[in-house]
Amino acid sequence: MSWRSNRAAVIAAMVATLTALASACAPHEPTAAETATAVVQARLASAERLEIPQEVELHGTVEAERSAAVSTRVMAMVTDVKVRAGERVRRGQLLLEIDPQTSQGQLSQARGGLAQAQAALALAARNFERYQALSAADAASELELDMARMRYEQARGAVEQGEGAVAAASSMAADSRVLAPFAGRVYRRLVEVGDLAAPGRPLLMLESDGPRRLRLSVPESLVVGSDLGEGDLLPVAIDSRADLGRMMGRVVERSSGADPASHSYDFQVALPVDDLPTGAAGRAWIESGRQVRVLVPAEALLQWGGLTMVVVRTADGLAATRVVTVGKTAADGRMEILSGLAGGETVLAGLSGPPPPGARVEALASAAGGESPR
Repeated sequence: MSWRSNRAAVIAAMVATLTALASACAPHEPTAAETATAVVQARLASAERLEIPQEVELHGTVEAERSAAVSTRVMAMVTDVKVRAGERVRRGQLLLEIDPQTSQGQLSQARGGLAQAQAALALAARNFERYQALSAADAASELELDMARMRYEQARGAVEQGEGAVAAASSMAADSRVLAPFAGRVYRRLVEVGDLAAPGRPLLMLESDGPRRLRLSVPESLVVGSDLGEGDLLPVAIDSRADLGRMMGRVVERSSGADPASHSYDFQVALPVDDLPTGAAGRAWIESGRQVRVLVPAEALLQWGGLTMVVVRTADGLAATRVVTVGKTAADGRMEILSGLAGGETVLAGLSGPPPPGARVEALASAAGGESPR
């Protein structure tokens, strides 16, 4: 045999070997017979379709049921402050004192004016009585009697005016001693001894003990066209008191119109817990519609080739793989499916990979949230 013949035989042998190796390494495509006889065993669960409320989260601030900025009508120097911030006070308790010299001087002037008016009234009354007697004896004219009557009425008016001035001055003098309008706690102390008190200037901030409220600004889009108002219940939570969880608060006050700057309504929600610090941050949730969610057990999801898949059982009892989009995790651990499932399908859980298309499904046991095997 020549060298050319040997070379051809070697090449033929190499081609045969490579062909055999390629056939062995190629992926095996299941035949129709193999697919018809393929069986996949898995736990069954249902893709549950739920219609849940869609909520809008609002942020608010905890307030006392009653609060007041204590001030005075007297313009004078603060001479003594009796309380500190955080101190509890009772109704009528003395909070601070203001220099009474100015108000006492005004009171003395008013009392002096009243005394003069009372003396003039007494003289006018006696003079009027004399002219009445003279008129009865035809010893005084009608004009003289009328003039005496006018002076008497003027004197009576001056006395009433003086009494009103004394009452006003007494009230102003009383304002030099600032008393607590209700029982509660001193929330803030705004003045010290030596500061000038003036009408309308807050001196102390008081808040009542007991019930607390959550003040909210609710967008008008959630209020207009709805029946949300006083007496309605809202889920609320306090950020600093996670141990309380979600509570139900009752709307006790709602503004009649929206604020023109923020286009929101002012709501006050009574809280079921009293021992909350004012100024604490809180939240409330208002339903704004309904949302449809499809939930499946987490073990029903497959990660394969960079895709998230779910295997469903068809009406014929066969396996069908679907690509899905996953949303948030629900409170019970199930996963939200945004696309790929409509809800109501039977899904396979616990698989390690997608089964051959058309494989027959055999149920092992129902998964969490699933349905009984059929």
